[in-house]
Amino acid sequence: MAELAEEAGITVRTLRFYRERKLIPPPRREGRIAWYTEHHLARLRTIAALLERGHTLGGIAELLTAFESGRDVGEVLGLAAAIPVPWSEETPVKLTPQELADYFTGEVTPENLATSLDLGYLAVDGDDLVHVSRRLLDASHDLVRKGVPLAEVLAAGRELRQHMEAVTESFTELVRTHVLADVIARAGAGEGLTPDEAAHVTRTLDSLRQSAKSIVDAELSLAMDRRVRAELEKWLGPAASAPEVGRAAPTAPDPAPETAPPPANAEAEG
Repeated sequence: MAELAEEAGITVRTLRFYRERKLIPPPRREGRIAWYTEHHLARLRTIAALLERGHTLGGIAELLTAFESGRDVGEVLGLAAAIPVPWSEETPVKLTPQELADYFTGEVTPENLATSLDLGYLAVDGDDLVHVSRRLLDASHDLVRKGVPLAEVLAAGRELRQHMEAVTESFTELVRTHVLADVIARAGAGEGLTPDEAAHVTRTLDSLRQSAKSIVDAELSLAMDRRVRAELEKWLGPAASAPEVGRAAPTAPDPAPETAPPPANAEAEG
């Protein structure tokens, strides 16, 4: 196993994880010896190439299952290749356990670590930890620094995850029904996409990606406006919410004088 991992350029821990996910077949065993072959190495290089193109491990598992069941993986990849760029633009952050403890002083408890791993915010990479998102890490740090317990931040993250899943399901259904229905039907019938069609799908999804982010950002901003006004009304009374928080009330232009004033040095009429 160590030799295979070294040849593939991955860690033994990663190789074990792939085996647990059934992404590679089991080795041939002779007693207590497990033999890996060039077939296993080729599979690992395929996985690495698909990950580099933006595929998830779940999607890779589906493609490999299709291959092993005799389906045409080339046709399956015809559609998958049209979606090469992940929607997420997050930057992972590698931290030592001590760096994480320093980042959240007094808050890195076994319970919080377990919750973070369960949510997928943290992953183990050898002796280090990897946080999935620089933005989420910094935002969590800022909330904790302002006095919110990390356990509460993680609980809010879990609840928000559920709402986001519902939002993405609604948006996906719109796209599936009204934008990509023909493409999905053809892929399900085993028909591949031509290069021009794949390029069209890529452009369409890239445009929809930006639209989805704009919609979510706008709706969040409007919801926060409504919530802040409602909270201010509860704290300070109805007058506190008018005009809208953070927005200057429109002002009318000054009316023009009926007659122009005389110049400062004009002589008085007799």
